[in-house]
Amino acid sequence: MTRTIVASATREIVIGFDQPFCVIGERINPTGRKKLAAEMQAGNFETVIKDALEQAAAGATMLDVNAGVTAVDPNATEPALLVQTIEIVQNLVDLPISIDSSVTAAIEAGLKVAKGRPLVNSVTGEEEKLEAILPLVKKYNVPVVAISNDETGISMDPDVRFAVAKKIVERAMDHGIKPEDVVVDPLVMPIGALGDAGRQVFALLRRLREELKVNTTCGLSNISFGLPHRHGINGAFIPMVIGAGMTSAIMNPCRPQEMEAVRGANVLNGTDKDCMNWIRTYKDYKPGEHAAPAPVPVTAPGDAGAAGGRRRGGREARRAQG
Repeated sequence: MTRTIVASATREIVIGFDQPFCVIGERINPTGRKKLAAEMQAGNFETVIKDALEQAAAGATMLDVNAGVTAVDPNATEPALLVQTIEIVQNLVDLPISIDSSVTAAIEAGLKVAKGRPLVNSVTGEEEKLEAILPLVKKYNVPVVAISNDETGISMDPDVRFAVAKKIVERAMDHGIKPEDVVVDPLVMPIGALGDAGRQVFALLRRLREELKVNTTCGLSNISFGLPHRHGINGAFIPMVIGAGMTSAIMNPCRPQEMEAVRGANVLNGTDKDCMNWIRTYKDYKPGEHAAPAPVPVTAPGDAGAAGGRRRGGREARRAQG
């Protein structure tokens, strides 16, 4: 069984077909969030701190950390800002992180300070990216998200996207990276623009599981982009992609409707043993309310305070914010 290991300083998480669905909190990302981008550029990390704590409390399995606040010379500014953001997040919550950047120098800078075993987000099938990112993945012995597009862009043909994913897995193996350390993003298209998007991704996920035997992820809210009541679509989409074989998603864990769908799918998929997580979370449930999960461990108050004390010191999106 394919098992992708990620870890914080003291906490190990397994992503796999026989594991509870891995919720990768998406909120620490200034893409499409002008206020957050401005704050981070100014050295103000109040919203980052708030988002980290809220996502952990809402039940996120790990946190995606992105510091791509500007398109103006990101090579000069993004590495240092990403390092600062990672250090603040790691001082606040004991969850594994996903280092999210399209800037190679920023990814390596993040890997140098990340505790445990982070996930690198991401590499594409473009030759330049493969040759830049895969040696880092091997050097630091970490897993990587493989996005199913290459120099030709994002294909509307799911067979092409599968072929790109297969190419990345094979190239990773050439670098000595095991397939279980490649988490494929098959690219979810907006259902409002492409009516076949749901069926495409379900078929792709089955092929990725059965033929490549890899774990998978996606920017979950892409499916509902442009539609009203997006969280209703997202909530319906979650158990369907889990049933098709998806093992993680970059999503907003602070949306109770979507987290209920995750927890319910875990129960029905047999990855919530004896329904214990569901029972703990909803034992006091009352109609019209959404229960909160058990608290996630945070670091010592002194560490969190140090992070807060730094808050005033100081990529192109492939998913739509939910």
